[in-house]
Order: sequence, then structure tokens, then C-alpha cells
Amino acid sequence: MNLSEPERYIARLNRREMLLRWANGFGGLALCGLAASCSRTSNVVDGRGDRAPATKPARARSVIFLYMDGGPSQIDTFDPKPRLDREHGQPIKIKTPDTQFRIGKTIMKSPYQFRQYGECGAWVSDIFPHLATCVDELAFIRSMVSDHAEHTAANYFMNTGSPLQGRPSMGAWINYGLGCEADNLPGFIVLDCGQLPIGGMNCFGAGFLPAKYQGTLFHQGAVPVADLRPHEPTAELQQAKLGLLDKLHRSAVKVDGSTSELDAVIDNYELAYRMQSAVPQLRDVSDESTATMALYGIDQSETETFGTQCLLARRLVERGVRFIQVLPPKLPDHNHWDQHSNLAEHHRSNALAVDQPIAGLIKDLRARGLLDETLIVWGGEFGRTPMAQKMPQGKDGRDHNPYGFTMWMAGGGVRGGTVYGTTDEYGYFVVENPVSVHDLHATILHLLGLNHEELTFRFSGRDFRLTDVSGEVIYDLLRDQQPLA
Repeated sequence: MNLSEPERYIARLNRREMLLRWANGFGGLALCGLAASCSRTSNVVDGRGDRAPATKPARARSVIFLYMDGGPSQIDTFDPKPRLDREHGQPIKIKTPDTQFRIGKTIMKSPYQFRQYGECGAWVSDIFPHLATCVDELAFIRSMVSDHAEHTAANYFMNTGSPLQGRPSMGAWINYGLGCEADNLPGFIVLDCGQLPIGGMNCFGAGFLPAKYQGTLFHQGAVPVADLRPHEPTAELQQAKLGLLDKLHRSAVKVDGSTSELDAVIDNYELAYRMQSAVPQLRDVSDESTATMALYGIDQSETETFGTQCLLARRLVERGVRFIQVLPPKLPDHNHWDQHSNLAEHHRSNALAVDQPIAGLIKDLRARGLLDETLIVWGGEFGRTPMAQKMPQGKDGRDHNPYGFTMWMAGGGVRGGTVYGTTDEYGYFVVENPVSVHDLHATILHLLGLNHEELTFRFSGRDFRLTDVSGEVIYDLLRDQQPLA
């Protein structure tokens, strides 16, 4: 056989010489792998294993979802209705559907006072004095509508785009589409303050997406993540156990030929190992100044819990976590924002617990140059009715209302100082610019540089997406009002 000169040269090399001479080439391969894993939002996964370039640079790279589950009352927070004052105690003069508990038709005025704030003149209830100083950063959506009036279905719908249990959550979709910039923390973290929304962890699950995209629950206290602390007395023994586990996984692949689930398990073990040092560093806030702690209200008993979680949300953004969901604190004798009774007292105390921490988060992100690339979303699964609900165990409250409620967004390309949409004079039904949950999801994805119609995953014979078969981007809420190219 006649060999060319290069072929004769290669034939003379033994294996050790080849590895020695090609060492830089192997280093280049490793560098390519690291570059791919560290790249920012340059790729979108289409659900069939292919990757395509993002359609436009993202306005935001992280999301903080301040999820006030239970249903904050729009007419007691950001959407005042003077007609309720004039007709307090009278039967409502419009036809209304049955509410969750068929509470009756008697109007109840808001127990709070409203004032206009900022250059935009947005109305804010007196239960949010700190947030009132930030209104020019906020885009209020007064015309949210949902398809569901029951907590479980409504929580699933707001978080996953479907009322059914088992669909991928918004955080999972975003991490699937964009990946995570942090290599020692999960891409989707849920900061728990004592009570999960009705529906539980399915609100934050990965559904039919790979399991690594689901939300990871961080509790309060010394052990934020279950089973994270190593049980082995030495690092060497732990490494040996992980090595054995890896060999067992690889042996199982040879039996059934499937790698996807085992790869996810191996990835999770490796991530957990890296988290053992990253999580304590995250929660060690000794490097934060006294002024920063006071900004979040961590120096006060009423705001310490939620303030600490908002501070952790900022620290997670700094570490490249893609989606952070912060849950409200569990207050004694309170049912989160679900005030069927004692609304005047409990909405005020719920607001007191979160008002200063949220304002502190916005101001801190702005001061650090992070607000423009961090999208903050605030809201619950629905709103409340303008009619009173009398409960045997307490004073007047309000029932569930999915027909018109308020959410707001800030940072991340949002046009601050915006008030979008209108409800009727009772605050019951949307009468101008309705925004569905699918519209909200489409807008959030758009701000992250994702086209909600193209971010799909094939499952059970069809292509699924977060926004199902509907959803429109609300460009009036955005600083750059142009569609993705």
C-alpha cells in the first residue's frame, strides 16, 4: 500500500506521542465545550433536538416573579373605584356571574385611601407607601383576565399556561429555551416563605420537558435545599460514592440503551455537588452593607422574611440564575392574599410584609445597573369581587374574580410609568384592552428574546408551547415596541 508522506508520519506515531503532540487540540475541544455552556441567549431550542439562533437580542436575561398567590384585590391595591364609595352597602347594579362561593350582591367600598404618585400619576393604595415611590418604574396592567376562578386551576394556569396538572411551568420553559448562565446553581429557583400555593410543586414543575428544567425549592433557614448536605465524613468518600454511582448509571445504559433520563440524573448529582459550596455562599449575606439590609427591611420583624428572600433574588440574578420565583410570607392566621374575611386587616398586613422589600429590590437593582436586564413581575392568579363576603369567622371579605384584575411589571425592557387597560366602574369586568394569561406569557418571553410561537416541544404527537395556541405580545408595555424580526 502506497502511503503519502503525512500518512507515513502519522503511522510512525505511537498513542502516547500522538496525545502529546495533539494536546493543544484537545484543549481546544474543551474550550469549545466551555464556550458553548457559558454562552448567553444565543440559541433557542425548538423541541425536536435542533437549535436555531434567537430572533432578536433579549431585553432581559433574568426574571423575578413575585407571585402573590391567593388573589390580591385590584380595587384595594392599584385600581381605585369611586363608585364603590358612593354605593357602599347597596346591591350592585350590573349583572354578575356566580362567584366561587355565591356571596351575594352587596357592594363593599375599599377600606383604604388612594393617592396618585410619580410623574405618571398612577394610583396606589395607602397599604403600599414604599412601592408608591417606584411607580415610574412600573407598567401596571389593570386589565388582566383569567379563565379560572378556583385556586388550583388558576395557579396552574398562571404558572404553566394550562389549568391541568403536569404541564411545564414558565420557569421551566424559559430555562429550556435559554439555558442557565450559572454553572453551580439551578436555572429555576423558587424562594419559599412558609407556604406553597394551592397546587403545590406542580406549579413549578417541568412537565414533559427534561427534569433538569423544573424549579428547585429553596426554604428559609440553615438548610435551604433538602438533602444537599453531604452525609459522608470526607470529600474523598463522597467523590468515591459519586464515581461508583456514575459507573452504575453507565452500566444501566448498556442494558436498555436509553441515556436521556440517566444523563439528567447524573447532571443533577453533579449540580448538587457544586451547590454544596455555592448555596452557603449565596445565603451568607455578611458582605452586604447595613444600608442594603435596611433597604430591604431585613432589620424589621414585619419585613425580615420577605426582605431576605428579595435580597437573595438579587444575589441569584447576579449569579446568572435565569428564573426566580418569590412566594409571599405565611403570616399567622392569614391565608396569603385569599381574603374571604377580614380583608381590611389582612390585606394591609400582607402588603406590609412585602411592600418595602419589593421597593428595595427595585431600587437596589437600579443602583447596581441590573434593572434593565432583570424583568420583575408582580401579581396573583386572579383578583377579587367588589361585593362583600361575610364569613362566620370574621369581618367582610371579597370572593374570587378572574374577570378583571391587576398585575405589574418593571425593568427588563418594560416602559415604566405605564397604566394599561381598564375595568368597569365597579372594578369587576375588563372593558378596554384585555390581557390574557397567554398574552402575559408571550410578552415575558418576548422580553427575553424568545418568540412564543417558536418555543415548542414535541410530546404525545404534537408540538406544545407555553402559550398553547394563542397569546399576543402587548407592545404598548414595552420601551421598544417593535415585534421580533
